[in-house]
Amino acid sequence: MHESTVTVKGQTTLPKDVRVALGLTSGDKVRYLILDGEVRILKARSVKELRGILSRSDQKPVSLEEMDEAISAGATDSMDPDQ
Repeated sequence: MHESTVTVKGQTTLPKDVRVALGLTSGDKVRYLILDGEVRILKARSVKELRGILSRSDQKPVSLEEMDEAISAGATDSMDPDQ
């Protein structure tokens, strides 16, 4: 377990092992996720870094028009009382 001290300004230094584990370098941003009394530290990622994260090799790209059609069809299906 790693620990660090909080200063009077509420600042702390992340231990080297934590920075390495998260792949943090100078200037990177971190996010804090509070869950049930625990805090998780995550490396903040830009939207550009997330591009393609959900892609699958067996799935072709979908156009915005196809997405709109699928959303409309799903909304229509959910209003069908016979389902």
